Amino acid sequence: MQLSDRIGRRLKLQDLHVLMTVVQAGSMGKAAERLNTVQPAISRSIAELEHALGVRLLDRHRQGIEPTEYGRALLDCGVAVFDDLRQGVKNIEFLADPTAGEVRIGCNPYLATSFVSAIVDRLSRRYPRIVFHVAETLAEALQREVSERNVDLLIARRLGSFTDERLEFETLFEDSNVIVAGAQNPWARRRKVALSDLVNEPWALPPPDSVIGSLAREAFRASGLDYPRTTVVTYSAHMRLSLVSTGRFLTIQLASLLRFPIKRPELKVLPVDLPLAREPIGIITLKNRTLSPTARLFIDTAREIAKPLAKRKR
Repeated sequence: MQLSDRIGRRLKLQDLHVLMTVVQAGSMGKAAERLNTVQPAISRSIAELEHALGVRLLDRHRQGIEPTEYGRALLDCGVAVFDDLRQGVKNIEFLADPTAGEVRIGCNPYLATSFVSAIVDRLSRRYPRIVFHVAETLAEALQREVSERNVDLLIARRLGSFTDERLEFETLFEDSNVIVAGAQNPWARRRKVALSDLVNEPWALPPPDSVIGSLAREAFRASGLDYPRTTVVTYSAHMRLSLVSTGRFLTIQLASLLRFPIKRPELKVLPVDLPLAREPIGIITLKNRTLSPTARLFIDTAREIAKPLAKRKR
């Protein structure tokens, strides 16, 4: 008898699903409620799993139930098994109807309103029945989302050296921080501008302790300048760019926000050399995870849109 046959006879997917639900719920009683069954049926499923494997999977205590080291190992396997099954079903659905499907993307708010929006716009024009689930959150939480298979992929910045061995990073393009003015701003007509020329201008910037705020502080400090007096302090990139478009304010922003999903002629990048490193933007996926055809389509479209920027870098 082959190993797959022995596993198939000894382990049932239903029992594995019950184990995962018990651990998530914290007790067999709560798991029975979630699964719309009775507690003895839950206990029986756990007992059959433990008998098949010959080890104890759960520890019971006053606060509830938690997995043993054997239970945690099986849970990790269960997450992968059900994820692979879900992806397999998506493959079948896609083969039956290539114009439909769904994809789950994680990204930060800046990329959601720029590069990711451009990908969604192009792909949805070609496949109008695809559903896009976009999760916006911070970098640390994003990596947890893809590791726990809550999203298919991330569109994100590469933060330092990429050391998480579970994840894979593919660079799409390198983004840069630029100083932005409104098209009607007098500085927008200058061919050469020094950062020192702009210190006393009205600025709209995020708080200094934010990512872009800290980069702005670094740029001024590297140029031997004090941080400019900021007229408007806000996290909202939309508000900053809205103020800049009046022609009165300046801000520092990622260049991609001005290019995607469409170019914004009311805004101009000033010809200022900022002493800041370019930021690699790319795709983060879980290694050895099979992605659905829709997720692969999303990645192909991301590469397609990023290609002109990647060529410009070289």
